[in-house]
Amino acid sequence: MDLREYLRVFRAHWLGMVLITLLGVAVAFGWTLLQPKVYTADASAIVQATTANDTGDSSLSAAMLGNSLTSGRVKTYVALGQSRAVADGVIKDLGLDTSADQLVKQVSVANTVDTTTLKVTAEASSPEKARDIAEAWVRSMGAEVNRLETTDPAKKGAVFLSPIDSARLPDAPSSPNTKLALALGALIGLAIAVGYGLLRYTLDRRIRSVEQVERETGKPVVGTIPEEKTFTADNRLLPFDGGTSRGSDSAHLFGIGEAMRELRTNLQYMDVDNPPRIIVVTSPLPGDGKSTISSNLAVTLASSGQPVVLIDGDLRRPMIDTVFGLPKGAGISDVLAGRATIAEVAQRFGNGQLLVVAAGKVPPNPSEVLGSARMRELLKSIAREAIVIVDAPPLIPVTDAAVLAHSADGAIIVGTVGKTTYEVLGKAIGNLERAGARALGLVLNKVPRRGSGAAYYGYQYHGDYYRSDEQELPSGAVREGGPRRRGESEAA
Repeated sequence: MDLREYLRVFRAHWLGMVLITLLGVAVAFGWTLLQPKVYTADASAIVQATTANDTGDSSLSAAMLGNSLTSGRVKTYVALGQSRAVADGVIKDLGLDTSADQLVKQVSVANTVDTTTLKVTAEASSPEKARDIAEAWVRSMGAEVNRLETTDPAKKGAVFLSPIDSARLPDAPSSPNTKLALALGALIGLAIAVGYGLLRYTLDRRIRSVEQVERETGKPVVGTIPEEKTFTADNRLLPFDGGTSRGSDSAHLFGIGEAMRELRTNLQYMDVDNPPRIIVVTSPLPGDGKSTISSNLAVTLASSGQPVVLIDGDLRRPMIDTVFGLPKGAGISDVLAGRATIAEVAQRFGNGQLLVVAAGKVPPNPSEVLGSARMRELLKSIAREAIVIVDAPPLIPVTDAAVLAHSADGAIIVGTVGKTTYEVLGKAIGNLERAGARALGLVLNKVPRRGSGAAYYGYQYHGDYYRSDEQELPSGAVREGGPRRRGESEAA
């Protein structure tokens, strides 16, 4: 995975990842509330020598002898500071209700490197108790040192322990460390969140992006169609102006109109010398929007001035007459049965460049009808004069689309973003290839307009792409064919 894919994982699952991270912080904060508060106080003392200059030694020799004595004793006194004898003295001094072994666990004694200083650190459940234990510990250590160094408790021995700094009252608990706990909770939560996002990404086999689809299937994506929530079963057709004017009632369809124009361009330049003339539009399963795509592709081709014939080749669940609001009647099945001619059943639509042929009467054997030699000859004869778009049934439930695509220049397979899986898409492509048909490319339908999908697929258009109806035209210019997108010719 490259950086873009990691960013795509975050964009796709950012809400869950943020919630998991916040949950980690919340759990850490709850843990700190359940932990007992511990306060820490420090006191320090120094090991000194009482070597006198009675023997006539120079002051330098006395100092060297004192340093030697204290340096030799300091490590011993560190061990002495962790003894039960010192703890018993503190318990007696403060009147504590605890055992020496338990109290020793609450205190640590350390020696600063290259010094004779001892630091006593005491922990307790209250600031006052921590301070008192630290100071009492220094006193008790001093008493024990004096007991070891002299036989007369009233006198100082050759080496003794002298307090330096008394313990201060701690103003905040040393444990639990709330900031550290929250940081660790956020870090652990983030790690789990990243794992969650990557797991979702790995297990999610639904199509999400162009690169991933092309990598999984080996087929090019020739179009990405944004989701249009205003489309209904009876109203899902683009106007011939493509919604390119701010003043048009269909201005909100500009995004999907631009996507269909991109699909039209990709098909036209797929093979410059021999562009496809007979195109089957199908999908792996029902509900992917193939009828909407085929209808709007036909409208988009016709709006550029090219003659187009749209044929409803779905003889099981015909939809083209519903999409165009055509009356029920004769159609392609009647032409193939010899009951009518193509000129009699074709209905002109829009600017006159588009002819729509409905399905007609549903036959009992659609696959045989669509795969007949008569159908192949009919498609070839129409393709001499116009581009033929055939709306075919889904590839997986029935064989009709594969049979039709064998007689065509190729097929466009429509998949739904966030719904169609790679396994289903692969099976549909396999059905097509086994019939000896060519897959012209894939179309990703219902791409989200907002969120990660909108930013990734580029459906964030702005006002500069529109021409206002109120905008003045150059002198002598005449507006024809409705408003157009800025920079687009009439034959766009």
